[in-house]
Amino acid sequence: MIKSILVFNNHGKPRLLKFYVHYPEEQQQHIVRETFQLVSKRDDNVCNFLEGGSLIGGSDFKLIYRHYATLYFVFCVDSSESELGILDLIQVFVETLDRCFENVCELDLIFHVDKVHNILSELVMGGMVLETNMNEILTRIQEQEKLEKQEAGISAAPARAVSAMKSMNIPQQIKDIKLPDLPSLSNFKNPF
Repeated sequence: MIKSILVFNNHGKPRLLKFYVHYPEEQQQHIVRETFQLVSKRDDNVCNFLEGGSLIGGSDFKLIYRHYATLYFVFCVDSSESELGILDLIQVFVETLDRCFENVCELDLIFHVDKVHNILSELVMGGMVLETNMNEILTRIQEQEKLEKQEAGISAAPARAVSAMKSMNIPQQIKDIKLPDLPSLSNFKNPF
């Protein structure tokens, strides 16, 4: 089972945190700090697997990570997960992000948090791997975007109605209304 997914930059700033097991916030921060310390000091040409040790609950846990440009993608898993399978999952996740954002960078993770979480939810849910086929994931994301655009069209209808009313030039139309002539006030007698 996947216990957590951590993405942080070269300076240790978290860009995406997803915990599938409940940890108090201070313990989550401790896990992120220690994971960054363990992963960042390793050379790029060494193995991408680390024993978790006391970090997340014992020697049963492993850290599997990949370092891309300025970002570390770290999956904390238990012994039931295949290391190579998780490395492949990280690759699928990064390639899917790359396709969705066209050359994904750290800023995409910051400014499009919802979309990144949607993509991650298509891959992993509740700590279990759901899908590893990138084309299938992209299809689901495109379907989600299509639904969001349709909903935006529905919710934007009142704004479009206001815009249409503004463009009707109502003051000019009021001037153009022909009203019947009203009788003059001098024709009325004062009853007092």
